[in-house]
Amino acid sequence: MHAAKVTPDQIRAMKQRGEKIAALTTYDYPTTRLLDEAGLPLLLVGDSLGMVVLGMPDTTGVTLEMMEHHVRAAARACPRALLAADLPANTYETPDQAVQSARRLMRAGAEAIKAEGGRAILPQVRALIGAGIPYIGHIGMLPQSVHQEGGYHIKGRTEDERHCLLADAEALAHAGAFAIVLELVSSPVAAEITRRLSIPTIGIGSGPHCDGQILVTHDLMGLLPWLHLRHAQPLAQLGRQIIETARQWQQQIQARSTSANVS
Repeated sequence: MHAAKVTPDQIRAMKQRGEKIAALTTYDYPTTRLLDEAGLPLLLVGDSLGMVVLGMPDTTGVTLEMMEHHVRAAARACPRALLAADLPANTYETPDQAVQSARRLMRAGAEAIKAEGGRAILPQVRALIGAGIPYIGHIGMLPQSVHQEGGYHIKGRTEDERHCLLADAEALAHAGAFAIVLELVSSPVAAEITRRLSIPTIGIGSGPHCDGQILVTHDLMGLLPWLHLRHAQPLAQLGRQIIETARQWQQQIQARSTSANVS
């Protein structure tokens, strides 16, 4: 008997029960199936696919068409987990554009939408929620703004940043977001936001006090062995295992050809 489908309301209720939320990114059919079999409640087709799948330097070059392609692939796994998707850069400049872009991802199979920003995109957030689209907020370090920011920086270290983050989080929760991702937010501020909000906070590089954590699957699995991140310690070394498996297979093929030449 299959477990019931996870809904945004169930993600929200996990906070009330004190149940930690473990979320990972996914970009294709087999990964989605495997992660869903692990029992994770939330999977995100992240625009991080630009970097970890397509080899781009950052997420800013990811298009809506790319996101649709990968959402369709993930959705074909029919996961029990809630399948969320990122709106990529430059696809939610206005409320109307945000709704149109989100609907394209929902038609592709997404069940919730995430976009980067707080009060600066509140009209877009209200339009999305008003259109019946479940919404996940994202504040702190915003990868789509990495060029304007001059790199990746921890947020919340000054009193002004703390105040802005708290105001952004409360505005998103009041607008109807069912969860908020906190990326590279200083641990004390992430803890304060988590205490203040009735909806779950899901941290990435924001300390241990959030209601949940999300990681890029490739970072957790060691699929990018040439990349080392302070906030993502791999629990496996699948990249090295892939290299070694391919090397062993090559050696088997070479041994067969040598044996055939001898005979």
